[in-house]
Amino acid sequence: MPSYRVHRLKDHLRHPFRSAPHVSGTANVKPRDYEPGGTVESSSPYAAYFALKDSEAPLELGDLLEAEDGSLRIYKYVGFDEARWILPELKPEAPPNETPPNETSLNEGTEAKPVGVLATV
Repeated sequence: MPSYRVHRLKDHLRHPFRSAPHVSGTANVKPRDYEPGGTVESSSPYAAYFALKDSEAPLELGDLLEAEDGSLRIYKYVGFDEARWILPELKPEAPPNETPPNETSLNEGTEAKPVGVLATV
């Protein structure tokens, strides 16, 4: 029998989720907004809902079910809709300098000036 991993929406985000209008299509969700909530074995997301309905921790609006294949379903007023993780883009690392510049090459063709001496006019 398939199992689903439960991801619980953080409490401070429940009220905004409940009051948001229903949007059809795939929901974009952020991993940082969810906490792990255990697993449940069931044949479908709806069977998982009914299995957890009378438990100590029933599914609440905004909670996610992740199938073994990685697909996500979000629990909404209208049932379960598809969802997907939105991961932050990784900034490309700056390539390390291959060789540090030589001070003499930076000052080539210029006159050396003492550091820390103020010129008077």
